[in-house]
Amino acid sequence: MPPVTSADGGPTVRPWVLHIDLDQFIAAVEVLRRPELRGKPVIVGGRGDPTERAVVATASYEAREFGVHSGMPLRTAARRCPEAILLPSEPAAYDEASEQVMATLRQLDDDPAFPSTVVVEVMGWDEAFLGVRATDPESLARQVQHAVEAATNLSSSIGIGDNKLRAKMATGFAKPAGVYRLTKENWYDVMGERPTEALWGIGRKTARKLAELGLHTVVQLASADPAMVAERLGPTMGPWFVQLGRGAGSTTVSASPWVARGRSRETTFQRNLTDWEDVRRETAALARRVVDDIAEDGRPAVRVGVKVRFAPFFTHTRSLTLPEPTSDADAIEQAAVTLVDRFTDRSPVRLLGVRVEFDKDGR
Repeated sequence: MPPVTSADGGPTVRPWVLHIDLDQFIAAVEVLRRPELRGKPVIVGGRGDPTERAVVATASYEAREFGVHSGMPLRTAARRCPEAILLPSEPAAYDEASEQVMATLRQLDDDPAFPSTVVVEVMGWDEAFLGVRATDPESLARQVQHAVEAATNLSSSIGIGDNKLRAKMATGFAKPAGVYRLTKENWYDVMGERPTEALWGIGRKTARKLAELGLHTVVQLASADPAMVAERLGPTMGPWFVQLGRGAGSTTVSASPWVARGRSRETTFQRNLTDWEDVRRETAALARRVVDDIAEDGRPAVRVGVKVRFAPFFTHTRSLTLPEPTSDADAIEQAAVTLVDRFTDRSPVRLLGVRVEFDKDGR
């Protein structure tokens, strides 16, 4: 929708995308449940036992000062921050808190005192895009923050953008509890000299492939020949990565309910699996659990993937497209076991995962 200038020649009202991200969400929920933990280093993950194999789900800012971060082995986190309070993960509590936040955001659209219509697109437990119209998006963003904190006692950071990519990227500069605007006007000033891995959608492996092409920074990627990048990263993804470097992204915020693209299950073994028959048996069991999950969804699988983490900590994945969409347990189990047998490495296994994906429309 194009900008609209008021009839009296006042400030221009234009559409904006806001990205709201709840600060240290899981840790913040735990602090609300246990107020005595406020201001202390809190680490949440697994069953809260560092002698078991588990990873950090989140860490409070106080714990992050010791170098603790999400995805780190819980044992390592406990060593880095020996005075931290370690807590088990409680997904039901996080579900409830997330629902309160998202309900608060949706209610803004019904609030006559709020100066804009609001479209809410939920992206996960702790984040959402908001489609709004405003002359002063910073002021509007602060009103959103205040509304969420008043209703839930949770603080948030908000990125403002002229599309989803820039709004999402802006949130990183807003943390904690701030507001930041990133648009085409300041995109290269802010992002140009940052590494390509700083972009939403580019991970470490892709950044390495781009570096092999001499593309180390965002501005270098933005200036690259899409055809050259396509030769290395594929005809679809190559040009798309160049567009990421230019800050291009969707401007559409949709209130349609989020639909999962797939379902997955994984387990970390407290003792490595050294017999491949045990690996095959555990893979089959995980596949059966995933089948139960998709039966509740009522959607057939079109693709199956497996993840294997070998000791000490090397992770590899494989996947295959099924001959036809199916919810048949035997077919999905067989596909998962077939995939795991394709690994020639027979090193001890510490983690297994099985994932099924639906078609592009989520059916």
